[in-house]
Amino acid sequence: MNKFINATLFFLFLPTMAFTIIVGFDLPLESFGTSGAQLEIRDEIFLGLGIVIMLINIRRSMRRWMGLRIVNQIDKFKWNVPVSAERRKRVQVYTLMEVFVFTALAYGLDWVTREAWAPALGFLFGAVDGLFFTIIGSSGNRFRIGVTSKAIVSGDRDVALIYFQGLRKISLHQDSIYFDYIKKLQLSIPLDCIDPSERETFFKTVEDQVDPNRVFVTRDRGL
Repeated sequence: MNKFINATLFFLFLPTMAFTIIVGFDLPLESFGTSGAQLEIRDEIFLGLGIVIMLINIRRSMRRWMGLRIVNQIDKFKWNVPVSAERRKRVQVYTLMEVFVFTALAYGLDWVTREAWAPALGFLFGAVDGLFFTIIGSSGNRFRIGVTSKAIVSGDRDVALIYFQGLRKISLHQDSIYFDYIKKLQLSIPLDCIDPSERETFFKTVEDQVDPNRVFVTRDRGL
């Protein structure tokens, strides 16, 4: 989900920057018989782009914070531990990279023309939110993974909710744990979410929640 959102924001940035350059440098728009700085609806276009970018970042923010809140209600889980140190470092690095990139995009838009304040604000919101999320999530081992009687919940920069209902197979492949469901649905979580010392307990807890006659659980623990 996080990769899809970043890809969406990147491809949305391309036409946004193109339009910002047209307006900022007052390039001709021969098809409309005008130029960028004279285009009457430029404010509306910038505002529309800014709203879309902001809504995408707000949606991701709500999903992240809600996932973090849920996975830290430890007493509601049968098994709940912090993500591995390796995973925590990766989350910190990748999220701070997002913060840097979003800040650079916001600055670039604002530098070309102040009229692009709305999309710049949308990207800046994503940067500030990501920074606070990384700081708060990294303190007190708040990035966690847990198992309830109904699902597996993982909460860091990516939020995963893996329900047991309809599950048919749990397997390992290329550093990921795959969950295959009826109707050919497949979900996954990174194997490095779980510290090697906790993997046996994780799989044992999952096995206790599912019907062994209906769900195949791999014996490979990725150790």
